[in-house]
Amino acid sequence: MEKIPYKIYLEENEMPKEWYNVRADMKKKPAPILNPGTLQPVTKEELAHIFCEELADQELNDVDPYIAIPDEIRNFYRMYRPSPLVRAYCLEEKLKTPAHIYYKFEGNNTSGSHKLNSAIAQAYYAKKQGLKGVTTETGAGQWGTALSMACSYFDLDCQVYMVKVSYEQKPFRREVMRTYGAKVTPSPSMNTEVGRKINAEFPGTTGSLGCAISEAVEAAVTQEGYRYVLGSVLSQVLLHQSVIGLETSAALKKYGIKADTIIGCAGGGSNLGGLISPFVGEMLRGEADYEIIAVEPASCPSLTRGVYAYDFCDTGKVCPLAKMYTLGSNFIPSANHAGGLRYHGMSSIVSELYDQGLIKARSVEQTDVFKAATEFARVEGILPAPESSHAIKVAIDEALKCKETGEEKNIVFGLTGTGYFDMVAYEKYNDGTMSDYIPTDDDLKKYIAQLPQV
Repeated sequence: MEKIPYKIYLEENEMPKEWYNVRADMKKKPAPILNPGTLQPVTKEELAHIFCEELADQELNDVDPYIAIPDEIRNFYRMYRPSPLVRAYCLEEKLKTPAHIYYKFEGNNTSGSHKLNSAIAQAYYAKKQGLKGVTTETGAGQWGTALSMACSYFDLDCQVYMVKVSYEQKPFRREVMRTYGAKVTPSPSMNTEVGRKINAEFPGTTGSLGCAISEAVEAAVTQEGYRYVLGSVLSQVLLHQSVIGLETSAALKKYGIKADTIIGCAGGGSNLGGLISPFVGEMLRGEADYEIIAVEPASCPSLTRGVYAYDFCDTGKVCPLAKMYTLGSNFIPSANHAGGLRYHGMSSIVSELYDQGLIKARSVEQTDVFKAATEFARVEGILPAPESSHAIKVAIDEALKCKETGEEKNIVFGLTGTGYFDMVAYEKYNDGTMSDYIPTDDDLKKYIAQLPQV
């Protein structure tokens, strides 16, 4: 058999022409999102007050397996897609494992992450609708960076509410956003009613994605010609991110490789869902079987320690209710948590797949994550984002298991982006001042007890 190259590239004409909607193949669909006032499924008309009209359609579509990617979006994708599937030969040698390790590298664009795949799509639909601009939240900053680039491309105003702890720890990511023309505000701020309320209830808070979402939604609905866009969690986002999994599947098939284990980091679900969707589709259709592992931080363990219930998508309780694995919308991760995986809940799609037993989940502590990131960087030559490094940690664990058993597994993981704007966290790890934080059962019970009664 032909030797697998270090980098498997698809030709430009092999880039997907359609996004894949895994919900269409799910016999048991994710539960509908609910209007918090009526507790009835949200309609397109209600969603269109917050989201662009075509994005509202995509959010509710659980029938069509494939949705065409507009030419304008595919033309933008061509600047950095198809992205490479890389064989980690050097890491394999370092670990002395018989496993074959592959990673899908999504950091080969200026935003430094996979987030651009959905940002350009959402900006396109906003421009097509004739809007003035969009509002959003961002955690570590990858999404805000990607959206600011996309809005600049389409000449749209971009307003970003950035989780306060990240705003302070990652000034360079913030400045990239501003360079692309975005207005960046640390959240929770005093600029919105919900921000003022959160600051009063949690004095000195370092913020969370749930807080930032609340502020961004309020900013959108109180300004004429604006809509809110989100970088993870939503079904529309996982749809756009399916280009990751579709390209990964095509690259593996190009060399006759069958993945055994597929691993992705899990915060809100965008990277994980995008990577695994086509593979899950094969499982749902009875065409193949895979071991799929979602990896989340021990400091924000929604899948491994949360409950599967309806909850608000935001801390300010202004967004619809979604059935998901959640820690409670008031849960705010410890400020020492350096990764961007800071959301209190998980995508409804990912949650339903996990509840059905189609995917597994593990939580890992951040000092172990940065140890794996450092090991990867030293042998593979890429400084990984802290988020991606959660997947690296478990990929290494799985490869070492193969070393013990002699099994030649094909391990595939998503390298969501680069960590060159995350050097404060790397500095703490290198200085030995980074610590681990795991919420206690009593901590979590307090927030879970506040879930809405649905």
